[in-house]
Amino acid sequence: MKLRNYNVNPALVVIDVQNGFVSKGGSYDLLGMDTSNYRQVIPKIRELIDLCRENSIPVFYTQAVRESSGIDLLTRTHKILPKSREERIMKKPICVRGTWDADIVAEVAPRPGDHVVIKRRDSAFHDTEIKVWLSSLGIDTLIFSGIDTSICVETSLRDAFNLGYDVVLIADATISNNRKHYESTIDNIKDYYGLVMNLSEFSGYIPQSQMNPIKKNHASQLRPRHQVQSKVSV
Repeated sequence: MKLRNYNVNPALVVIDVQNGFVSKGGSYDLLGMDTSNYRQVIPKIRELIDLCRENSIPVFYTQAVRESSGIDLLTRTHKILPKSREERIMKKPICVRGTWDADIVAEVAPRPGDHVVIKRRDSAFHDTEIKVWLSSLGIDTLIFSGIDTSICVETSLRDAFNLGYDVVLIADATISNNRKHYESTIDNIKDYYGLVMNLSEFSGYIPQSQMNPIKKNHASQLRPRHQVQSKVSV
C-alpha cells in the first residue's frame, strides 16, 4: 500500500492486550491498579484489527507470559529493579502461561490466519519467532498498537526500527496509564523513529476498492486529499 509518500508492505502488531493487564479480575486489577485507560482503548484496537484483516494486512499479536514456576521472572536475572516493578512481581504472578489472565481479551481475540508471538520480556523481538515470520511474508513496515505505550509498545517499536523495519504508531489505538509517558513516546517516535497517526488517517490510505460497503461509507468522510488508488501488496 502507499502510506503518505511511501510504498510499504505492512503488518499490524498488537502488543499485550491481555486480561491480566486490562480486564476486571485480572492481575493488575487485583493489585489495585487502575486499568480503565486500557479498557477504553479496546474499541479502537478492535477497529484497527478489523480494518487490517479486511484488507489482507497480516495481524500479529504479542502475548506476554510467565511460567508458574517463576523461573523466568525478572527478579531472577536483575539485582536492580525499580521498586514498583519489583513489588508487582513479588505480590502476584502476572499472565501465567495457560491461564485466563494471560489470554488476549475476548473483544480482540486472534482468529484463524492471525499470528500470536509468545514473549517473556518487554520487546516483541526478544528471543521470539517474529522476525522469521515477518521475513517469510516480505514485511518491511510495522503498524503498532496495544499497551502499554511507553513500555512494551515503545520497546518493541524501537527494536523493530533498529532491525531495519519502518514503523508507524496508531496513536489512538495505544494507551499508557501515565499520560506524561504516553506523550513522551509519541514525541520520541515522531522525532526519531517513524510516523504517528490516528486510525482515521490510517484508514484513509486504504484503497476504497478493497473495503466493504460499510467501511467505504465511513472512510469516505475521513479520506485525506492525497488519496491513492494503489492496492495493498502483502
